[in-house]
Amino acid sequence: MIKEKTIRLIREKYDALFEIMDERMRRRWAATEAISLGHGGISAVSRATGLSRTTIRAGITEINDPSSACDPSRIRHHGAGRPSKIQQDFRLLDDLESLLEPTTRGDPESPLLWTCKSTGNLADELVRIGHQISADTVGRLLHQMGYRLQANRKTREGTNHPDRDSQFHYIDRMVRRFQEQGQPVISVDTK
Repeated sequence: MIKEKTIRLIREKYDALFEIMDERMRRRWAATEAISLGHGGISAVSRATGLSRTTIRAGITEINDPSSACDPSRIRHHGAGRPSKIQQDFRLLDDLESLLEPTTRGDPESPLLWTCKSTGNLADELVRIGHQISADTVGRLLHQMGYRLQANRKTREGTNHPDRDSQFHYIDRMVRRFQEQGQPVISVDTK
């Protein structure tokens, strides 16, 4: 049985190194700690670091058999890791687009699109129609689709300004002009 003091020491070392280690280095570091502890080492290191025992075993395999390690230019073997949500759920993007369509601002052919729906509300609506998705994942999908969030906070302006859509068209024209010239584009929304 490995003592709590040893587990605390492993946790302290792991915390000190965490920021500078990539996934492969964390896996191998945890494996060397587990090997040095002997019997029960994998479970102890898993408790101390939060890494799964499967990950630590994979690190041990890589150390014991270097030919089993992935290509040095990669962190994981090709195809490893969790498949993306859109690979698991083929209807997800279509359903997300149908939820976005009524609230999309800007030209649909534009490189910049806005929606005023929050990622939380979109995730809730997608869950209601049968998808398993979080607000964070919705945010990543929106980013991949070229969307930006645009909050609708017009508490003092009253009704919608008649030139509101023209503002988005102007921004879109400027973005396209700068992109054609190879210039970077940064969008900043201020109140």
